[in-house]
This record gives sequence, structure tokens and C-alpha cells, in this order.
Amino acid sequence: MKNFKYLFLIVPFLITSCITTKDVRYMQPNESLVINEEGLIPYNIPTYRITKNDILNLNIVTTPKGDAAQFYSSFNTSGGVSGVSLNNPATGGASTTGGNTNFYFNGLKVDSNGDINIFGIGYIKAEGRTIEDMTKEIQEKVNENFQDGKSEVRLNTDGITYYILGDVETTALSGEKVAHKNTLNITEALAINGGLNRTIDRKNIVIHRKLPEGIKVAKIDLTREDVMNSPYYYIQNGDEIYLNTRAKSLNGFGKDPIQTLISGVSVITTALSIYLLLKNL
Repeated sequence: MKNFKYLFLIVPFLITSCITTKDVRYMQPNESLVINEEGLIPYNIPTYRITKNDILNLNIVTTPKGDAAQFYSSFNTSGGVSGVSLNNPATGGASTTGGNTNFYFNGLKVDSNGDINIFGIGYIKAEGRTIEDMTKEIQEKVNENFQDGKSEVRLNTDGITYYILGDVETTALSGEKVAHKNTLNITEALAINGGLNRTIDRKNIVIHRKLPEGIKVAKIDLTREDVMNSPYYYIQNGDEIYLNTRAKSLNGFGKDPIQTLISGVSVITTALSIYLLLKNL
């Protein structure tokens, strides 16, 4: 029986291979969380700045007697309140190949110089600017042709488009996602898509964020509540979210208690079989 003592060396390995509640529980309390004097967590929502190759949607709404159609476009000019559409894509979801086809063919594309070309207005600098800033400039250009207060410029992206890439066991979660919301945080994004299974390393979520200067790579820990103070807690248009498989799950352990037990028994049985085989040689 003394030879079986080596089998007990496997027990610590099985124990350390188990996933604990601290590995899977979201936003656990920690002292680093920043709150204000009112006990509230301040919003840390970064302002989205337009980058090259972005596609924008521009609508100009005018009064019934506005002559926007004569100056800008021939689209959607009939009706009571005229909505004059400049490159106005129809509402639609993303295609299986990625992106909104209507939006791509009809939207305002930010070119390699960082500009957009608006019919009837000309080129306007877009790269590095906010949607609000550009809307104000376009409104001023429109007001040069219409009485002030008789038109409204509406400039938008096609919602917040983001991408999730997971492992083989999260294929249903992976893909291009579009949220038609003003703000979206990462917990909302994951909840919308069904959440994370226990094989995902919540402490090592990687985000690639495109900026006018380049791509920024960041890591966040969803098990800590101070993740809400991070600017990467809020998803921006074009973000890529990479879900890494925890090391404990790669070896077949730690996915769930039953599987861990079965794997452990299999290891012990295999070790015992090898031992008996060698003993009888």
C-alpha cells in the first residue's frame, strides 16, 4: 500500500484545478473603487472621435416648404415634414459577412485624408472630431442656404458596432454586434449576448480600441468592481473584445464539479493501471 501514497500527489492538483466563486463572480467589492462625495460611481464615458474609414449617416430635416431637395438631394422629399436624406441608409441589421450593406453603400465614408464629402456642401474634416462638433459645423453650412431654425442636421454612426471573439466553447457569443444606444458598457454588452460561461477568464478580458492615432490595447478585470472606473468599461464604436479561456479549463479540469470529479477519477484510474502494469512486468 505504501506505493499508493504517490497517488495522493494528484489530490492537490485536482484541488488547484477547481474554479472558485472568486473566479466567476462579477464585480466583487474592493477598496480601489472610486466614488464621489454622494456615494455614487462617476460616469467615465470616453467621447468617441471619428477615425478614418468610419461611415456616417446624415439626415437634414426641413419644414414642409423648405427647398432642401433642390440644394442637396432628391431622396425622400415628399410629405408633410420633409426629411432630406443625404446618404441615408435604410434600417437594417448586420449581414453575415459583417457590416450593414445599405449603410456601406449609402453612408458618408471618411476617406484616407480624414474627410467626408457632402453633396452640396463639399469636404469637411472628420477624423479626430466628435459627432457633436461635426453636426454643429454642418448645421452652420446648412443655415447659409436656409433660414435659421428651418432645418435640423442629424449626424450619426450606425449605432455602436463592436466585435466579440471567444474560444470554441463561446462561438455563439462571438461575432459582430450592433447596439442602437447612446451608451453601452461591457456588462450590458455581454448580458445582451447571453453572458460568459465559466471557461472564460474574467480577470483577463482584452479590448482593442481604435483611436485616430492608432489602436489601443487594454485589459480589464470583470471580477473587480473598480472596473466601473475604467474608460474601457464603456464600449465604443469599433471596439474588439477578446475573451480568453482560463488555463484551468484547457486541461479539462475546472469546467464544472462533475467534470472535475470525472477527470480526477480518470487520472487516478490511469495512474493505478500503469502502476499495476509495471508491477507485473
